[in-house]
Amino acid sequence: MTIQYTALYAGLLALFYVALSFRIIRMRLKFKIGIGHGEQNELHRAIRVHANFAEYVPLALILLVFLEINQTASWILNVLGTALLIGRVLHAMGLGKSAGTSAARLLGGVLTYSMMLVAAVLNVLAVY
Repeated sequence: MTIQYTALYAGLLALFYVALSFRIIRMRLKFKIGIGHGEQNELHRAIRVHANFAEYVPLALILLVFLEINQTASWILNVLGTALLIGRVLHAMGLGKSAGTSAARLLGGVLTYSMMLVAAVLNVLAVY
């Protein structure tokens, strides 16, 4: 058994996570802020984008790997992995530009939650 699809999406998401991390580092250097956000809204949003990614992606990948272990069709794994990846990118773009609502942030959230919901249901159904 291999988990090549989860490995692919985990790798792509990890690269994006590192990019989000470097974005914060650049802002910290720019604003000369070592910890916290120092009332810099741009830095605060970047920190939240990074943290939100860290809050949702691990569980989503766990759900994806369980589906792959349960031999779910590759097209389903790819649809779910792509939804997660695009969802996280859109969320980061939307929240990164404005703390308010935006189409990108909304669609990113919808894709992320939809991926997790479908993956969770498929994992439960795989038991029966």
